Amino acid sequence: MTPEKNKKTACRHIDLTWNKGHMALAERLQSRDFIYRSALLGTSLPPGEFVSFLQRVRHAMPSLEVVVEECLAEDNRVVTWSTLIGSIEHSLGGMPASDRVLSYSVVAFWTFNSKGEISEICTLLDMEHVRRQLGLGDIQADFG
Repeated sequence: MTPEKNKKTACRHIDLTWNKGHMALAERLQSRDFIYRSALLGTSLPPGEFVSFLQRVRHAMPSLEVVVEECLAEDNRVVTWSTLIGSIEHSLGGMPASDRVLSYSVVAFWTFNSKGEISEICTLLDMEHVRRQLGLGDIQADFG
């Protein structure tokens, strides 16, 4: 597949999963050996666990909207920079429910196989910014 088609697939996947919750449609864009990695989770998720994770996030943040700010591609790789916007209505991953509208950045690295299917997504998100918006204070880094 071309880099342009991979970019469109990545953006479509974001819209189907995070914005609309259409997991079955999104799974059709993924390879059989699809894996999701996230610095937030500290582990890799196969397709079924990825769907469960997404469902938990969407339950906790029903107003969630993901806006793709930038999408770059080369060969079989895509990088997206997105802004996530929404409120945490039910606690999520140690973060309390809040009526505050959060806005934070996520960078995702996508790998596609030769069929144009998504084989891996690896995400990094700005959790420090989320913590500050929730009034949870700063994390003090200790580099020795």
